[in-house]
Amino acid sequence: MTHAAVLLPMLIVEAAFGYPRRWWHPVMAAGALIDAAERRWNRGSAGQQRLAGVALLLLLVALSVMIGAAIDRVAGERWGLLAVIAIGTTGLAQRSLYDHVVAVLRPLAAGDLPAARAAVGMIVGRDTDILDEAGVATGAIESLAESFCDGVVAPAFWFLLAGLPGLFAAKAINTADSMIGHRTERLRYFGWAAARADDAVNWLPARLSGALICLAGRGGWRTMVRDAPGHASPNGGWPEAAMAGALGRQLGGVVRYDGEPAYRAVLGRGAAPDATDLARALGVYRVACLLLWALVGMLAWLL
Repeated sequence: MTHAAVLLPMLIVEAAFGYPRRWWHPVMAAGALIDAAERRWNRGSAGQQRLAGVALLLLLVALSVMIGAAIDRVAGERWGLLAVIAIGTTGLAQRSLYDHVVAVLRPLAAGDLPAARAAVGMIVGRDTDILDEAGVATGAIESLAESFCDGVVAPAFWFLLAGLPGLFAAKAINTADSMIGHRTERLRYFGWAAARADDAVNWLPARLSGALICLAGRGGWRTMVRDAPGHASPNGGWPEAAMAGALGRQLGGVVRYDGEPAYRAVLGRGAAPDATDLARALGVYRVACLLLWALVGMLAWLL
């Protein structure tokens, strides 16, 4: 059975049921390894820190590929195939992403700004205590668009190419980037390899994500092509600019991290978004996920 034929039910099952929040998640093992390595290996000169970061990344990828290949070997049996589908859902985030953004939308639409700030603080890294309705909606929409790539399209893309080894490796790289791929003084060199690897792994998925969002929103192509290259990330701008264009709203701009302003590229040319636009963004996201399913189904049929 092709990877596409396995991926389609995997996407459907994950969207329908998600992952129980109270259960232990495999990403936690990768996170524990990254945290332990950072505390023990991130020392010495800049060159030594960079080499240690490269070694950690290679270790993560090797372990991910080995574990994924071991599980893939039993995929020929009926129950083995069901196990692959069940385990593979842990690398996808359609349902959890949707649930997290809905948790922002509900209080925002009800006018409960403090609750909306608390909810959006679960999915963004910026300061949220001073955000108004537009700021909360902007953060949630940007996170929804970018995470559509990181949590849905990218893992699906790598599963199509390499099965569970590809999915697990991509997920490990993304986890490493989220934990140590920051340009802080402590992580500048140690996290360099994780950040560059994440850029490479998401390069094609980011552009595919942008295209799916534009198709789902029936527009946004011009905004995506025009504004995405100005984003600080080589990948994050594509789905975010596509969403800005599809909604006809402006994303990006100034935010604050630890009280300090950060100036980001402006995406789109409309007004700032509100709760209604956040609801529209969720609608675009749902359709984009369905388009991804259709694309995977078509590949399964062709192959």
